[in-house]
Amino acid sequence: MKHKGRFGPFGGYYVPEVLIPALEEIESAFEQFRNDRRFLQELNTLFTDYAGRPTPLYHARRFSEVTGFPVYLKREDLLHGGAHKINNALGQGLLARYMGKSKLIAETGAGQHGLATAIVGALLGMETKIFMGFTDVARQNVNVRKMRLLGAEVIAVEGGTGTLKDAINEAFRYWTAHVEDTFYLFGTAGGPHPYPTIVRHFQSPIGQEARRQCLEKTGRLPDIVTACVGGGSNAIGIFSAFLDDPQVRLVGVEGGGKGLQTTQHCATLCRGRVGILHGARTYLLQDENGQIRDTECISAGLDYPGVGPEHAHLKETGRAEYVSVEDEEVLDTFFLFSKTEGILPALESTHALAWLCQQKGILPPETIVIANLSGRGDKDIDIVEHHRPLASRSL
Repeated sequence: MKHKGRFGPFGGYYVPEVLIPALEEIESAFEQFRNDRRFLQELNTLFTDYAGRPTPLYHARRFSEVTGFPVYLKREDLLHGGAHKINNALGQGLLARYMGKSKLIAETGAGQHGLATAIVGALLGMETKIFMGFTDVARQNVNVRKMRLLGAEVIAVEGGTGTLKDAINEAFRYWTAHVEDTFYLFGTAGGPHPYPTIVRHFQSPIGQEARRQCLEKTGRLPDIVTACVGGGSNAIGIFSAFLDDPQVRLVGVEGGGKGLQTTQHCATLCRGRVGILHGARTYLLQDENGQIRDTECISAGLDYPGVGPEHAHLKETGRAEYVSVEDEEVLDTFFLFSKTEGILPALESTHALAWLCQQKGILPPETIVIANLSGRGDKDIDIVEHHRPLASRSL
């Protein structure tokens, strides 16, 4: 463990000694290239011409009629690959190439980070392996097929509950034995230093654009910025531009699972305790003996017992607040939003939209809200139809 990459008492890196040189190599390369003119020019060209940045800030008028206040959507779902994950994947993938690495590995839960990594691996001509829990392979099979079509090897991880936690464990094991030629393209704003800082950096255009666009469209900053939180990359990406604006309320929305039935198995920041997971000190779901709890959430991307250390710090300092919504509320909102806006939202993003529905009659009608629509819901159709077969037929 070294005292680097701290967000207050959170973060750091608690990893096997064999990984410390690899992490230090990545940190050094990031510091070298993050402001390098050639690197930035190449990355910005990819953001614009390949990924589709900037994404629009869209006033969801019909959904706003439901909530009773104006809701603006940051349309990350319009990016290549269907989610915000391509931002970080392009940044880290390009960094890997500048470092001379020839292979990429990644973990994935909902499959969007795995898909983004497979896209970048194909784009840059790099051998790519994606580690994914067997449960998520089954419920996100469309993304698995896409990854394989792009040339990536998808490795189904059989241990544990077969979700994101287990995929990360297996990816770290593999990386330990292949650090010389392999770059671990970490997907969320968690894990050991320098990953939380790197992911935040490459996701920061979300917030920078949203801030500028809101000023242009409304003449002022939003009252509230909200986003779903699993590991927390999309949320920290949009929060980052508003951290120094104390009048802007930041709300992260976690998966609440089935409510009372799963009260100890979801919503890390709402119900967790401080511990160490995947190389960082942060909040995590654990039992009375400190063992990591199995998680349960309708959304694969939020099915994770930890959270990024910067979010833990924002919770502790009170700069951001974290709430949770239950699966049934998410499903209700998925159908409502799809029918009012003509947009199928990712189940992850729908958590933030569901929280906004709860605010009807609570927030004043002049409240301006930005919600990060971090991904599209094509990948979730099978899950939705499994839970609401009759309702799906009328969608």
